[in-house]
Amino acid sequence: MSTVVYMVRHGDSPKDGNERSRGLTQRGYLDAERISGLLIEEKIDVVVSSPYLRSVLTVQQLAGQIGQEVRVFEDLKERVFSFGESRVSDEELLPLLEKSFSDPDLSLDGAESNAECQRRAVRVLNEILDTYRGRKVVIGTHGAVMTLMMSYFDSRFDLDFLHSTSKPDIYKMEFDEKKLVNVRRLWGGN
Repeated sequence: MSTVVYMVRHGDSPKDGNERSRGLTQRGYLDAERISGLLIEEKIDVVVSSPYLRSVLTVQQLAGQIGQEVRVFEDLKERVFSFGESRVSDEELLPLLEKSFSDPDLSLDGAESNAECQRRAVRVLNEILDTYRGRKVVIGTHGAVMTLMMSYFDSRFDLDFLHSTSKPDIYKMEFDEKKLVNVRRLWGGN
């Protein structure tokens, strides 16, 4: 029995603000509408998300269209790159990502490593695969944590893959039990 997980990377969000409460830009909202239109054709059963507002907002319209609320899982949040809730700048983030994918246990003081992030997120993904076996599940997510979850099942999903993704983005992952058997990108870009 096949279970299908749609990883939906959040839409464009403001660069400033709190990691947890940053929403979407106008473009992000427009893309969320496009995502909903595309995924409604997939006959989705369940919509879950990271607790971060930009991820919830990206999949919220779809959840409403199928008559459900977004189910939020704290451990699907983005990798914690720094202490506190402030955003790490792109200038700081890119070198940190490169080092982190070379050394999965590397983290800044008060933050988490790729290995720690992957463990907590994959634990939730495995619960989702158990709970919703044979169904179609959308996960509202972020670039790094999405890549780490996907790389757990297939090492091709690495830093180069992360750099190739867009905001938003959609990857359809088909599982036979907990074995990943196929991945297909559904988002055609902006």
